[in-house]
Amino acid sequence: MKKIIFSALMALMVVPNAFGWGQKGHDVVAYVAEQNLSARVARKVTKVLEGHSLVYYANWMDNASHTPEFAHTSTWHYANVDEGYTYQTMPKNENGDVVQAVINLTEQLKKGGMTSQEESVALRMLIHLVGDMHCPMHAGHKTDLGGNRVEVLYFGKPQKLHSIWDSALVESAHNWGYTEWQREIDRQPRKEDKKVQEGTPEQWFMETVELCKGVYKDMPEGTKISYDEVAKYAPLIEQQLLKGGLRLAKLLEYIYK
Repeated sequence: MKKIIFSALMALMVVPNAFGWGQKGHDVVAYVAEQNLSARVARKVTKVLEGHSLVYYANWMDNASHTPEFAHTSTWHYANVDEGYTYQTMPKNENGDVVQAVINLTEQLKKGGMTSQEESVALRMLIHLVGDMHCPMHAGHKTDLGGNRVEVLYFGKPQKLHSIWDSALVESAHNWGYTEWQREIDRQPRKEDKKVQEGTPEQWFMETVELCKGVYKDMPEGTKISYDEVAKYAPLIEQQLLKGGLRLAKLLEYIYK
């Protein structure tokens, strides 16, 4: 049994870019989306998810991608963009990436014709991946496994740059639950929400690519990250979680209106 558990843990460790915002961030994105759905669409989504909320399944895909049934989705959580490339010019992963997955899942759900189980699974994936595509290090370089080979010091402890952006910065920015996060960041006028929701998944990811460039510049190998850096990046984290939630809501309205 110990050997099996150890093997499973090692499998999680060697998959690059596997996780997005971490549980808290994905919960926030899902809850922001929930709070911005029309009543009609919210009812349809709840039915597809068999009575559960978006938050309930916000992190489902991180676990699913490590199972044999869904192992083919492991590359769907990110899209590597190396220095000197854009998303459009970077050679594409033949197994798919987060942009392709969001586009394909959205159109599959819109088209319909799935079994109830297939639709539920596709929706769970979409909930998670829209969050992933707004996490800066999920546009990281292939050469360093999306920041997984870049070691920094987070409050004096060695950590990988990728993991800092997945969870640590979110948890350090505010000691809030996901409902508090939504209440505090989802306060702008509706016309501003509409502006955020403009564009396509590919364009949204291109924004993330630009943010990722800034992260690499500000946090090279060996960077000491402490209170000043948390304060500096908290607004960006708030922005990206809000954008992810509002844009997920837009896609769900498009699918189920």
